[in-house]
Amino acid sequence: MPLRPARRRRHALRTALIALATATAAALCAAPPAAAADTWTEVGSDRADPLTESQGLASIEVPANSANRYTGIGTIPFGVSTRGWNHVGDPDASYDGYYVEPYQRDSGTSKMYRVQAPGGAWSEYVHALSPGEALNNSWVAITPGGQWMLTGEWGTMSRLIVLPTPGVNPGTSPSVNLPQASTVRLDRPVRDVQGCDFTGPTTLLCSSDDPAGTLFGMTKPLLQIDLSAEPGGSRDVDGRVTALRQLPLRSSCSGSFETEGVDYDRRTGTLRVIVVSPGFCVLTDSKTYRFTR
Repeated sequence: MPLRPARRRRHALRTALIALATATAAALCAAPPAAAADTWTEVGSDRADPLTESQGLASIEVPANSANRYTGIGTIPFGVSTRGWNHVGDPDASYDGYYVEPYQRDSGTSKMYRVQAPGGAWSEYVHALSPGEALNNSWVAITPGGQWMLTGEWGTMSRLIVLPTPGVNPGTSPSVNLPQASTVRLDRPVRDVQGCDFTGPTTLLCSSDDPAGTLFGMTKPLLQIDLSAEPGGSRDVDGRVTALRQLPLRSSCSGSFETEGVDYDRRTGTLRVIVVSPGFCVLTDSKTYRFTR
């Protein structure tokens, strides 16, 4: 028997609602979550000196028993700053002992990476900006294999840049440009990333200084980026971004905190993140927080 008009309308509405629910469920399953389960437990903190420990940090495996390295405005050599390289970011070290610091100027078309070899000698490598690349140079993260490193840009970005690791990759030289090799394409934007470090061949942890909290539902998040493959060479890879937790924002002063560099020490499994306190308390209670799983 044919449906009466009222029944036809109810039937059409029910069919449309079912189709909408099915499409919504499929979309939710397909979209990566903005947040993931946090497995990192805060286990302590150390005061971060505002002059020498306020930008970044790196654990050094070679030579054995080397002290952790920090960067800040007070660690920039005079001969480097007088040439305009007046900002140093979050450094990193390869597993065989090459230590890399990222530098930037207030203006220009290049960035600089200052490298210390395991024997102690320093050298400088300049990277001419690729088309559309931002000038800032906040951090470097060397791949576990050592031949390649990632770097990022300030602001809201949907990519990370892959460069050959200066001093380690045989195709690099202080006398020639350090070129962009490829790109990590992120599945969702990140904002104001201040540091990243590899915890495995295809996993990064990153500290974000995002003040708005609109991307992941929290300000100053610790981010995890899972890569589709190990970065390197001319092949682009994809990165899936999730937020793990808000980084600690504790101080005797109120105001705007600034999250800085991050380091993962694979020898101890310790994650460390610098958080600079607001106002006068930048001098008294800025911290390097320690986490373990």
